[in-house]
Amino acid sequence: MSFETIIYETKGAVATITINRPKAMNALNPQVIEELAQAIAIIRGDDQVKCVVITGSGDKAFVAGADIAAMAEMTALQGRAFSLRGQEVLFMLEQLDRPVIAAVNGFALGGGTELAMACDFIYAAENAKFGQPEINLGIIPGFGGTQRLGRLVGKGQAKELCMTGAVVGAQEAKEMGLVNKVFPVDQLMAAVEKTAQALASKGRVSMRAVKNLINAGYDLPLERAIPMEAESFATCFASPDQKEGMTAFLEKRKAEFKGGK
Repeated sequence: MSFETIIYETKGAVATITINRPKAMNALNPQVIEELAQAIAIIRGDDQVKCVVITGSGDKAFVAGADIAAMAEMTALQGRAFSLRGQEVLFMLEQLDRPVIAAVNGFALGGGTELAMACDFIYAAENAKFGQPEINLGIIPGFGGTQRLGRLVGKGQAKELCMTGAVVGAQEAKEMGLVNKVFPVDQLMAAVEKTAQALASKGRVSMRAVKNLINAGYDLPLERAIPMEAESFATCFASPDQKEGMTAFLEKRKAEFKGGK
């Protein structure tokens, strides 16, 4: 499939989606959202892909936000439709049954922060900038920012960022719990690739179980979430990967996970 606003490529078991609108600082418009949805659908249907990386073209911006030129003349109904579709596609990404790493290079503002938060974790270059500056445009985050941000950094931090429109650097974002790791600009993608390849080498069933359990159980009382873990723990024992993993451990060799869904 050919794309105009993203680049989709695979290397071994890792798929990389690059938002590719450098002249617009990789801003999200309706076409980007739809092409992102199409790329996610391709990944869903490709069992060879075991890890996904999301990044932006160039080193100035991951995604500088939603495209203001595309939003400026929207009516309330059009704005609602744009928000709902963006939320739907980011849910598709968040619920993908494979790990997703955001490789944030440069500005990740507004929709860029929201896209990164829909990934499983964020690796950032030292020049990365995060924020929800929509308040300065007379609007609010529309792709999940008011909801995911508080879950990651706490209610107070989320309110401050969304109410002031402040922009924070990579190190501050790491300190508040938004970013997992920070790297020099020229080392970001190598570090992301190393982690992606490591994740892709793990068992598919157990990796999916970890992601689903953490997402599903995060807001549940512990007594309700723990039984879910027991069920998924049991399911792992029905996978060839469990046999391979434990046999490899006992034989003192590296496991080669080849189990399917």
